[in-house]
Amino acid sequence: MSVALTDQDKLTLRTAAYGAVSLLAAAGAAGSPHKVATDGSLALASATGPVGHVLAEKPKGVNLDGKSVAAIADQVLPALTAAMSLLRKQDPAEADNFRGTVVVALEAAARTHQGEPSPPMAEMTRKIIKALDGADGADGAAVPQAGAGQDRPDLREAIETFVAAGFAGIQMRVHDERGEWVGSAGVRKLGEAAKPSPNGLFWVGSTTKTFVATLVLQLVADGTIKLDTPVADHLPELGLDKRITVRMLLQHTSGLYNYTGELDPEGTFVPGIPAVGKEWVDNRFHSYRPEELVRFALSKPARFEPGADQSYSNSNYTLAVLLIEKVTGRSYDEEMQRRILRPLGLRDTLVPGDSPEIPGPHAHGYYRYEDAGEWKVVDVSRQNLSLLVGAGDMISSTRDLHMFFSALLGGRLLPEPLLAAMRKPHGMLGYGLGLFVQDLGPDCGGRTIVHHNGGAPGGYGALMISTPDGSMTLTAGLTTGDADVDPAQEFPKALDRLIKDVFCGGQVG
Repeated sequence: MSVALTDQDKLTLRTAAYGAVSLLAAAGAAGSPHKVATDGSLALASATGPVGHVLAEKPKGVNLDGKSVAAIADQVLPALTAAMSLLRKQDPAEADNFRGTVVVALEAAARTHQGEPSPPMAEMTRKIIKALDGADGADGAAVPQAGAGQDRPDLREAIETFVAAGFAGIQMRVHDERGEWVGSAGVRKLGEAAKPSPNGLFWVGSTTKTFVATLVLQLVADGTIKLDTPVADHLPELGLDKRITVRMLLQHTSGLYNYTGELDPEGTFVPGIPAVGKEWVDNRFHSYRPEELVRFALSKPARFEPGADQSYSNSNYTLAVLLIEKVTGRSYDEEMQRRILRPLGLRDTLVPGDSPEIPGPHAHGYYRYEDAGEWKVVDVSRQNLSLLVGAGDMISSTRDLHMFFSALLGGRLLPEPLLAAMRKPHGMLGYGLGLFVQDLGPDCGGRTIVHHNGGAPGGYGALMISTPDGSMTLTAGLTTGDADVDPAQEFPKALDRLIKDVFCGGQVG
């Protein structure tokens, strides 16, 4: 999509962005307001895309003539909402770019303040973020954006299909040529009537792998590591097969045993560390260390010779985390924040470490398991996913997953050759470097999608699906409840309908 802005529109954007920084500076006036404003404005000047060109004109035409914080707020906060609204009507991705730019500027400004931000600064930051998000709508109905401002019955029915199939709840966000649609269905918590918040947080499971692959490929782009270098060159202490390369980890062609379990030659699942059933429920707050998980995998026979086949293995991505930490000298969490989360303004996304908490509004997820012949259901909203370090441990929201995926596929995080390698399918899984690539076939006009969905060991699932260029995205969070159904059986059918509704114009073949 392209963005056509009038002079008044550009003034609105500049007033909103530079005004937000000025407002934060005014709120923290007891500190160093001039330096707060300067550092925030410098961060705004680093913006890219159409928004960057507008903000590069500096605060031209901006007249923040309020003589008090309240007067400035009366001018700036509505401008923030208006800026987001006018950008969403033309290009939702550029609206996210603007939002991320302002959030980064606020962080830069706040860092000027010594120690923790003062209560007035913290409260003003909250108000600015609320104003940025004011154009999004807050209920489960469609967001009246670039389409005709009407609901999308096809999408509404599609998410209801998940609830009918036995899921407790779903929250979903779609960005396409009609604009943005946000909705939810089901319940936030069993026994209550409230729907899940469409802006809630959730465990994203294996969607984490795309974030980790992006980190690794950024290190390749920097020249810190090479795709076809043996991993053992960087981690000699693990005794790895020297034929296993960085590319093989990201592509699931290393042959490493999957530490959460594997199928035996007869097709029977053989558990690894406790990751399913009662054993996982009883151990779901246990803390693991990445090296512990990798060494467990290495204690088992390899599935095949490195590069000879392809098999999905969480071990590959936990090993990738050890590689990231070794070559950067920083923790996985620090590197994720530094390279991806802060630059994109992904406020809802985090690497939780050992914490079992979802630190914000969220729907409750439940796990149904058998114990001594009796079926039981337990709330697993709290779980320690150090069990899946780098392979499935992150928390996010539909908004943040959209912002990340559209930025990644739009070329904002990786140079084109590495992005092309990421999107090139390989082997029987059709898996590139941290992404599945899927041809939807002639019934969908030959359209291709890229995706990495995920699921926590229990209670939660995530969808992150897009066209290869990031121009059309679908992101969602799902929760399981107490229904006597197998999500693994029902999920594919509901997902198939959803993909056809979003990416194929509802064609069912």
